Amino acid sequence: MATVNVYLTFNGNCREAFDFYKSVFGGEYPYIGTFGEMPPMEGKETPEEDKNKIMHVSLPISKETILMGSDTGGEWSSNFKAGNNFSISVNAESKEEADKLFSGLSAGGQVTMPMADTFWGAYFGMFSDKFGINWMVNYDDPAKMQQHP
Repeated sequence: MATVNVYLTFNGNCREAFDFYKSVFGGEYPYIGTFGEMPPMEGKETPEEDKNKIMHVSLPISKETILMGSDTGGEWSSNFKAGNNFSISVNAESKEEADKLFSGLSAGGQVTMPMADTFWGAYFGMFSDKFGINWMVNYDDPAKMQQHP
């Protein structure tokens, strides 16, 4: 069965927000990474002003729930709207389940990132459904996952 978490998007203050959430909930970040730490992508250079922005952070707040987030930047920042800056993140138990959920939920909506293998080892995609709700579908293939220090 898939698990569901909230994924928050910020306009440059993700680290500040997550440090605040961490001060309230406690715990540690299993992973926090910046856009500057990403491997280079073909034909795309990370702008200097985005290199220290958060690409991904996760903060477990209970046994079942992880608060996740990132900053927006570059071409994506013009779409940022405070108060509507979240997605529902679904973590599937198999690649097949991820594909089924992605194709079903995205029907009639707008795919912003098709399901694909990522540099961090997950099978991942994003879309807005036909009701305007933002979704992320993720499958962490145990055979492909990188170990983060």
